[in-house]
Amino acid sequence: MISVNQISKAYGAKKEIPALTSVDFEVSKGELFGLIGPDGSGKTTLFRILTTLILADSGTAAVAGFDVEKDMFKIRNIVGYMPGRFSLYQDLSVRENLEFYATIFNTTIEKNYHLIKDIYVQIEPFANRRAGALSGGMKQKLALCCALIHKPEVLFLDEPTTGVDVVSRKEFWEMLKRLKSEGITILVSTPYMDEAELCDRIALIDKGRILEVATPAALVNTMDSPVWAISTGKVYAAMQLLSSFEGIGEVYPFGESLHAVVDAGFKDTAGLKLRLQKAGIADAEVAIISPTIEDVFMHKMKQAPHA
Repeated sequence: MISVNQISKAYGAKKEIPALTSVDFEVSKGELFGLIGPDGSGKTTLFRILTTLILADSGTAAVAGFDVEKDMFKIRNIVGYMPGRFSLYQDLSVRENLEFYATIFNTTIEKNYHLIKDIYVQIEPFANRRAGALSGGMKQKLALCCALIHKPEVLFLDEPTTGVDVVSRKEFWEMLKRLKSEGITILVSTPYMDEAELCDRIALIDKGRILEVATPAALVNTMDSPVWAISTGKVYAAMQLLSSFEGIGEVYPFGESLHAVVDAGFKDTAGLKLRLQKAGIADAEVAIISPTIEDVFMHKMKQAPHA
């Protein structure tokens, strides 16, 4: 349903600011596919190309078999797009926004109500409230309703849960699973690594380049180096020390602790703890852990040629 082939895009008068470089991946029909990467990695630029809002500098892309340049208007009729920034009419009410978007696509709220019912019932009590006065989570639910009202074949969601509370994030992903069961193909971007595990497949993207495409489980299995967790109240000092120790590769903050990628033959956790204690990190605790998608991302980002 989505095909991206060697897509590149740069900004600036002389195209000196690369946003995407030779991006390649495909999304199958009915798949929930995640584009995972930090802010500034090129996710929004790619979404704008695929939804025909901007042109790529080179490469080709297609949505549902339609070329993003040649078949622009056909694509716009069959996709739903929810940009990262709330873009509905803030002076219109919830109901007015939804009716407006339904009218644009020559449909009605009633015709495709089954698609938005589970979402809309949560915002229906605020049907007459102006969109600009809604909470962050309610705004996202309204935006999703508007993107779905014409029953799109492909749904593009650009960081839909950024700035949304944990409960709303969980509800949102439950909604996406229900939409997937309706046969809608979904491409969703997020900077949250924990959300990657909820996708059928994911593409890790950094600085405009795809690092890896795989299922979440397969991606974790590509981690060929052990990962250790180091807990201490002196996180910054410990990170500086660990970075200088032989046998340790990447070291990075992970919540309130540190994660370290170590050489395959390096197994002496007790020895590392002792070295840290002798260097003044008296409260250090070291444990071998199972790597997460975030660990894989950090590892591959460091290994990438452009890093």
